[in-house]
Amino acid sequence: MALIDTFATGLQHIGIPTSNMAATSDFWAKLGFSLKGEFNNDGSLVRFFEFHGLVIETWESAEVNPHAGTINHISLNATDIENAFKTLKAHGFEIIEDQIKELPFWDNGIRYFNVLGPNGEIVEFCKIN
Repeated sequence: MALIDTFATGLQHIGIPTSNMAATSDFWAKLGFSLKGEFNNDGSLVRFFEFHGLVIETWESAEVNPHAGTINHISLNATDIENAFKTLKAHGFEIIEDQIKELPFWDNGIRYFNVLGPNGEIVEFCKIN
């Protein structure tokens, strides 16, 4: 059994920042993704697009890499966010946040934290409440 089997069920979404939300929204819509959700995060527009279970999160940001490799994070669906945080910390993973964070996304909000990989990749563990 893998370390995360007790608190994660698989891919939740892939996070990609944008400097042009209109163009980005048009791009995903033209590909066939549907708008799943739209939120405001401290003045930044955040949108989620879905195609057959694959979810893309995009948000307005000045920090966009215009080259291949623009993915900001891969999010895993966490069923037990407290256990995930405690277990990964105990196993020596580099957790970016000092505690589990919250955002008012979806109907009842989300709780999440991020782990930094050896190449600078970010893996988010996210629980939709």
